[in-house]
Amino acid sequence: MIEEHIDIQTADGLMNTFIVFPKEAGPHPLIFFYMDAPGKREELHDMARRLASAGYFVVLPNLFYRSSRDFYLKSRTPEALELMYSYMNTLSPKTSHTDTQAMLQFAGQHAMADQTRISALGYCMSGRIVVWAAAQFPDRFASLASIHGANMASASPDSPHRWVGKLKCECYFACAEIDRWAPAADIETLEASLLAAKVHYTLDWYAGVEHGFVFPKREGIYNAAAAERHWENLFQLFDRTIQNK
Repeated sequence: MIEEHIDIQTADGLMNTFIVFPKEAGPHPLIFFYMDAPGKREELHDMARRLASAGYFVVLPNLFYRSSRDFYLKSRTPEALELMYSYMNTLSPKTSHTDTQAMLQFAGQHAMADQTRISALGYCMSGRIVVWAAAQFPDRFASLASIHGANMASASPDSPHRWVGKLKCECYFACAEIDRWAPAADIETLEASLLAAKVHYTLDWYAGVEHGFVFPKREGIYNAAAAERHWENLFQLFDRTIQNK
């Protein structure tokens, strides 16, 4: 595989980004991998490498670049968590549009990236970001995957469940049974909106696991069996919507 650390120019500055893709002749279908709140880190780079090893061109940006180029949550002290939440609160549909537009422009200029086959992947914080992105660029995304997405249904106008009517892509939502950031009532609201909008979706409950169960370094929360099931479902989605398109 080929991997690089690059800067993507956005309207708000330089977005430091990890890209990885197969050496074999492309262009390869694209996965825009939107990070979770603890930040762009080696754990996510390894996940991107796993995706690339299956034939995908993966773009993993630091979404906090407006505030910090190198933040990641090293410890869960009150001070560190407060800083993380402050960075989270800077993100919105507007920043999502800016960042996704820049990623699309970058992909359109890279010979190894197939800009006609794109999927969006988001975890936790970015579960809602992938909905915003695919809703804002409905003709560009063939699929999206939101894995234990947080705050998927709220009273806010920015709530993802209010945006699903703009989606044209196939959607996969993986939900942890034990998740204070996405309680069952919120997911019911999300699903009602998906049904009303006639979105092509799968909503998949993962029994007995907690928010963050896919991350190998999330001590006490990582669940290997459930994580592997999530990988199987992701690859089926990507194979169906962008690999074999």
